[in-house]
Amino acid sequence: MLGKDCSVVLLLMLGWHCVGAVKDLHPDVTDQELFWGADQYDFAIVVPASGLECFWHFAHQGEHFYLDFMVQWVTGVAVDRHLSVIVNAPSGLVVGSEDDANGQIAFNTRETGFYQMCFSNFHNRFGSMQIFLNFGVYYEDSDDVKKQKEEEELKKEEDKKHLNNTLTTIEISSSRVQAFVFHMWRYYNFERMRRGTDYYLLQSNSNYISTWSAVQSFVIIMAGYLQLFFLKKLFETKPTTETEKPRC
Repeated sequence: MLGKDCSVVLLLMLGWHCVGAVKDLHPDVTDQELFWGADQYDFAIVVPASGLECFWHFAHQGEHFYLDFMVQWVTGVAVDRHLSVIVNAPSGLVVGSEDDANGQIAFNTRETGFYQMCFSNFHNRFGSMQIFLNFGVYYEDSDDVKKQKEEEELKKEEDKKHLNNTLTTIEISSSRVQAFVFHMWRYYNFERMRRGTDYYLLQSNSNYISTWSAVQSFVIIMAGYLQLFFLKKLFETKPTTETEKPRC
């Protein structure tokens, strides 16, 4: 009976431990690769040759997920500006993919959890690239928001008996302005990425032209020197003596 009691206690302890909440969903991933708090992020990373960089962003069901990316510069031999981007759902399904120098991936989330974003530079085996990222989540016409709006409308109808309609108009206008400002911020951020790409492209072209101009100048100078050297060889004469006289 004592053995049975101990086994029951042990099973209860193990069961209590197993049903506990999992605090670390990705124990093999560092905190720098997991994004929990803010709704949007924008930063630049450098992906090495044939490299792969992955990030995770937490999103609830019904949110709108978006990802904007742009290749700013590429270095190395036989460079290719194409970047392979894949977004996976928490269940592992591929919900979006792109293979271009810049692009956008947007969708409504159907699962709650961490969405994985992977950026692969397999097109360049001997060159690295810098890419600018802008991603995040926001609500847009989800079911919870619709229910909340309906409840707010009912409440507003009751409050209209006691309050002035001006306050309601100001609240609706401020919400619309806030939504417009958010989308304007996204477009501004994408334009900033485009300008950064143009700057790095101009800088790369300037270095390319300067290098080849110096090489061509060196080749022209060496060609002139070699021509002069061979012409002098054609007119080279030996000194004449009594025993050695020039012959026809």
